[in-house]
Amino acid sequence: MSRTTISARELIGRVFDVDSFVSWDTTPVDVSPDARYRHELDAAASKSGIDESVITGTATLGGRRVAVIVCEFSFLAGSIGVAAAERIVAAIERATAERLPLLASPTSGGTRMQEGTVAFVQMVKITAAIAAHKTAHLPYLVYLRDPTTGGVFASWGSLGHVTIAEPGALVGFLGPRVYKALYGAEFPTGVQTAENLYRKGVIDGVASVDQLRELVDRALRVLSDPADDKVPVPEHKAGDIEAGDIPDVPAWQSVIASRRADRPGVRELVRHAASTRVPLSGTGQGEVDSTVLLSLARFGGQPCVLFGQDRAGQSALNTMGPAALREARRGMRMAAELRVPLVLVIDTLGAALSQEAEERGLAPEIARCISDLVTLRTPTISVILGQGTGGGALALLPADRVLAAQNGWLAPLPPEGASAIVHRDTTHAPQMAAAQGIRALDLLRDGVVDAVIPELPDAALEPVKFSERVGAAIAREITALRDFADDDRMSSRLARYRTLGLPPA
Repeated sequence: MSRTTISARELIGRVFDVDSFVSWDTTPVDVSPDARYRHELDAAASKSGIDESVITGTATLGGRRVAVIVCEFSFLAGSIGVAAAERIVAAIERATAERLPLLASPTSGGTRMQEGTVAFVQMVKITAAIAAHKTAHLPYLVYLRDPTTGGVFASWGSLGHVTIAEPGALVGFLGPRVYKALYGAEFPTGVQTAENLYRKGVIDGVASVDQLRELVDRALRVLSDPADDKVPVPEHKAGDIEAGDIPDVPAWQSVIASRRADRPGVRELVRHAASTRVPLSGTGQGEVDSTVLLSLARFGGQPCVLFGQDRAGQSALNTMGPAALREARRGMRMAAELRVPLVLVIDTLGAALSQEAEERGLAPEIARCISDLVTLRTPTISVILGQGTGGGALALLPADRVLAAQNGWLAPLPPEGASAIVHRDTTHAPQMAAAQGIRALDLLRDGVVDAVIPELPDAALEPVKFSERVGAAIAREITALRDFADDDRMSSRLARYRTLGLPPA
């Protein structure tokens, strides 16, 4: 794709409502260029039709106001100097003051070499402005265009809550031309591409400009639009289910049911029960784990960040590793930054048992997940959808409200593992499942879960209805939690886990 195919103004025209863009730009700051640099600036303005390498303003998308910052590569390769940086920061600050979501679309070779170090350090003030915007709990979305390299990618190009890139875009830290000049060799092919960075968990996806409008719209439905309490949900409340309403079947029966290959998981939940969804990918730090799913979503009109263990990506040889938990913590940070409820879905065979998992810090990541989750200031809901094995399940448990599917369960080890420890064989797994109180009915009795979501009689036999039932239960819990002040909700959460397992006073 040609680097000049999509100009800044063309991007705005194709993504936002027709004729809705209003410029915020004023005359660029005078950087007192020498005669040669002045000539380059004048030539760039004549070539690009704009007065700097970036344009800013506001536009509407579906009638919703959005602040916009877009680079123009035809102006000195989209490079950022003092004037461009000042324009960017002024736009970010105005977006923050007006409480607008912000979409940035860089395409740049990085720092403007004509201005040297003073231009280089401008990335600090841009990053600081983005950080303040996010601290104000406002969405920041990024669309990387071809190419985006250098200090731009290493600052405001990499800080989005959601980051998408143009297909085939060159995206990387050190430009290939600079690499060859410094090291006398070509940079390895296929590394600095949008598609590779998506596969590696650095960015969330790859989409064309024509797809961007729908993606931004869906993201802002979750991150900016208010909750919609008018969306109807089934009248039956999961929280009204009492112990006597749950069939008193052996725990081992639930274990067997939870392991059915056709049992619906988090993907079916999203497909059948979420009205809006925007899939995210990886940690943003070069890690991705196929056993989990991270998404923005709405259930019954209620927005949330959703993180779930994905049974479809798991097998005996592919269980969750440290990257999965780091991705969970990314979801927690996003929920906190945006003041959006966090929904966690537990459905895991267990954490990975391998040298790699140990050396990459599996146990510390479990600890950090528990610590982050139990102290998170946003409303939190955990759903034990199926298997809940070990520390990988516990890492997602300590929420404000905990729900369990009728055949969901939670245990320190799979029953076979517990049997091996106690009986030195695996044949006593059914007895260990019963003795350890792992089934939903036992968890409800012991105060580990607050409500049980029925299966009529098995989720595998009613995947759509069951998924809709879970989605409705999530929506109701989010609605109820919104009525509590942050401090009151957190105090209640901490008190709950402080007293869990103790006999009544």
